[in-house]
Amino acid sequence: MTEAMTKPTLTSIPVHRAFADALAAGLIARFADGALGLAEGLILLPSNRARSAVQAAFVRAGGRGLLMPRLAVIGDADLDESVALALDGLDDDPIPPAIDPLRRRLLLAELIERHTPDGEAPVAGAAAFQLADGLARVIDQLHYEEVRPAALVDLDLGAFAGHWQASLGRLRLLVDHWPAVLARTGSIDRAERRGRLLDRVAAGWRGAPPARFTVAAGITTAAPAIARLLRTVAGLDRGMVVLPGLDQGMGTDEWEALGPTRPDPENPARPLETHPQYHLKLLLDRMGASRDEVILWDATSEYDGPAARTPFVSLLFAPADYTAQWQVAGDLSAATAGISGAVFADDGQEAQGIALLMREAVETPGRTAALVTPDRGLAERVAAALARWGISVDDSAGQPLSRTPPGALLLLLAELAADFDPVALVSLLGHPLVRKGEGRSAWLDQVRRFDLTLREPGLRPGWDGVSARIAERAADPKARGHGLTVQLRPWWDEVTGTLGAALAPFASGPTPPAILLASLQTGLETLAGDAVWAGPAGRMLAELFDQWALARGDGPALVDPADFPAMLGQLLAQASVRPPYGGHPRLFIWGLLEARLQRADRMILGGLDEGRWPAATKPDPWLAPGIRRLLGLPAPERQQGMAAHDFAGALGAGDIVVTRAERSGGDPAVASRFWLRLAALAGDLPEPRPGGVPLTRLAAELDAPPGDPQPAPRPAPRPPAADRPRKISVTAVDRLARDPFAYYANAMLGLSALDPLSAAPDPRWRGTRVHQLFEDWVRGGATADGFEAELAALAADPALDALDRAFWLPRVEPALRWAAAQVTGAEGRVPVGVEMRGEMAAGGIALHGKADRIDRDTEGRLAIVDYKSGGAPSAKAAFDKLDNQLGLLGLIAQAGGVEGVAAAEVGALEYWSLRPDRRADGAGKISNSYGPRSGLKSAGEAIGHAADALTDLAGRFLLGDAPFVPGEAAGYGDYDQLMRRDEWFGRGEGER
Repeated sequence: MTEAMTKPTLTSIPVHRAFADALAAGLIARFADGALGLAEGLILLPSNRARSAVQAAFVRAGGRGLLMPRLAVIGDADLDESVALALDGLDDDPIPPAIDPLRRRLLLAELIERHTPDGEAPVAGAAAFQLADGLARVIDQLHYEEVRPAALVDLDLGAFAGHWQASLGRLRLLVDHWPAVLARTGSIDRAERRGRLLDRVAAGWRGAPPARFTVAAGITTAAPAIARLLRTVAGLDRGMVVLPGLDQGMGTDEWEALGPTRPDPENPARPLETHPQYHLKLLLDRMGASRDEVILWDATSEYDGPAARTPFVSLLFAPADYTAQWQVAGDLSAATAGISGAVFADDGQEAQGIALLMREAVETPGRTAALVTPDRGLAERVAAALARWGISVDDSAGQPLSRTPPGALLLLLAELAADFDPVALVSLLGHPLVRKGEGRSAWLDQVRRFDLTLREPGLRPGWDGVSARIAERAADPKARGHGLTVQLRPWWDEVTGTLGAALAPFASGPTPPAILLASLQTGLETLAGDAVWAGPAGRMLAELFDQWALARGDGPALVDPADFPAMLGQLLAQASVRPPYGGHPRLFIWGLLEARLQRADRMILGGLDEGRWPAATKPDPWLAPGIRRLLGLPAPERQQGMAAHDFAGALGAGDIVVTRAERSGGDPAVASRFWLRLAALAGDLPEPRPGGVPLTRLAAELDAPPGDPQPAPRPAPRPPAADRPRKISVTAVDRLARDPFAYYANAMLGLSALDPLSAAPDPRWRGTRVHQLFEDWVRGGATADGFEAELAALAADPALDALDRAFWLPRVEPALRWAAAQVTGAEGRVPVGVEMRGEMAAGGIALHGKADRIDRDTEGRLAIVDYKSGGAPSAKAAFDKLDNQLGLLGLIAQAGGVEGVAAAEVGALEYWSLRPDRRADGAGKISNSYGPRSGLKSAGEAIGHAADALTDLAGRFLLGDAPFVPGEAAGYGDYDQLMRRDEWFGRGEGER
């Protein structure tokens, strides 16, 4: 323990008081009447946000106007110079500058790559970049806690696992080399520089105490350098330290139960770092002060909560061994007055409910409301929900640069450059910043055409694969999408000529990161022009490019282009874009850091689920928790203690609403430990009732349709007979038989399901490819050599993915050989043609279709063959008139409707199934749509049966006016959503 302080001026503002307003009121009462009034003073604050809060409090309390004191920030890394600017005579021995954070990370990543201990796998690329971030945090914590690097060597690690010992060994190596790297740059770590600066300030004040009043307010960071500065401020004649929310009502035993604040080998007790008072206890110990020396701040404000709230919060966070006092707490109604809570079904409804509460608050003139949450997703949803009423509220915690339009565009471009993906390409070309301006409408027309062109399996990989598809379809008038690709080709040539060329460096091997970054910059400007650099996010992105350019030569010399998107993603995710001013003046969304020292009339504490508030601890990749304890570094759980302190401070307001959701992100959520403590101590909290309606009900019903839900009838469109098709294919007949509505949607509405973008080969595509193989082989003479050539071409098709090559090809090849043997070895049957089209008039309609193959036997009879890559339809389906395809093709052939094939009797209708026949131990199987099991004894009967089915279906649906009702089979068809199948048929939850 350091020596006791002499005449310290230590005060604390309890949690029920509005810190900034009480501070302003007290300082005005003490110093406003001096010669220079408040203007001669200096206030040290923990953050830039706290400075804004105190400025606003002085404005509210000033009344007739006043000159404010100078406000300096000692908590924000980027603002530590403001302390030095507040002093005179400290520039005689300048402190070296702090190293730029990006340059530091690049140098640390290079250090990690170059220094790999013997026997360990090297680390490079994105992994080294990520480890560099963790290493930077460890170095900073060593500086903050003033732990000498030599302490890493003195540790006894015998009780720790081997991987932790290896990790510490690598850390020692890196920490030993890091000072030399810094020396070459002429800079020092930012944490070290801040410590030196604060020590210099403290020494200057001790040697020449300032005549002005000096106040350190709201600072809870317990770093030794800050503790020494606060000790100095408290010892000045006109100095004072004002702590936020120190629990002065906690019993002495309970206070000591928070644990030791220094490592003590003789005391195995672990500090209770998750408690909201632990960091204040640590700060006081490092200042050499005791809690008994702290006096209560005497000023109040009109924004204070009930005084009973402070002891209630103390009781709420009692350590586990002291919660028995909850049983004798007595009547807590005065303490809990003004606290309400709501549990919503999911986080979407939680956002709706919070937006309603904020909307209700602004209806009272002058009333303010704030959402406090660490969950940025919840904050975004609340802001979006408020926008429905035209209310703009910004999340003051900011938004990751990676989630802003410029950042998202950069990451899309980097991912595309590193690993070409048509899905990413379509997303990139349709991004809101791309071709923003007058020509955007025409550009988006081309992007839609491009999207449609890529929606089919069989796309070959890379830029060349896309170019090949467009060129092939544009050159073939009969190709699918020919018209689209003709319009698309000049546009695509422009895209590949500019964007493709810009991203060419990514096609090489390991490349200097500066070249990759310049490539991306060119790509961004090619796509979006100057729009990508506009606005706060664009300016921050431009600064990132500038910082990396200044760090050129630092960091890894070469980077694998495949790793570069992950490196960029890490940087952009950690950069926060603060919103510009312009949101609603009385509504706020604050993160936990932004909410400190601030208060609104209504405080909504949202996202109180475990893992959200408090957030789950992040493991340190370098140091085990036990090693951190031996070194005297804070445990990862200390952040949960800070989150608890933030919750305790926010609970001091008069009007408090706590909220959580039973499901978050679609998964069940567990109530936060803070919520559970509050519920256990205070009992069931009343639910807010805006307009007299329970909040959860109002949020759930806000977007619900009026009235009770009414069951929807099965759709039954009935267009006039004159508008119905008079032409139908043989496959469409089967669709009409099985599901009339699906036929209606396809044939009359012209709707068809789109394939996914860059779809992988599916059964339909594989079947088409097999059909093409047999067509080309038979047309080429059906020779053995020709078959081998076709098989080799199939195996070499670049559109096949790895799974098809590994599983489908080995399985289908024996079946293809079997089918080829059936063709060449069949006695008395000769193929007449393949992919034969036919058409005939039947009962007032035109019937058309295409046969995979038609053979003729020695007696002149025809055989209709249909290849199936899967199983063949059952004979029962043909008998039930649900499978009429082969019968109708036979009907067309028998009537002479197939071009080039004379009318003749059809003697066989065959399905050739290209999959193993387990019962016959063969590679394939030939089956008929007739036979003993079907009730149809011959091909002739099957043809007549199919003709009857056509007559019936055409008479009812094409020539008549029967409604196109959906089929009752609970399938998973393309039109299930259009026909609202779940509403009238129903489907189990597990089937969705």
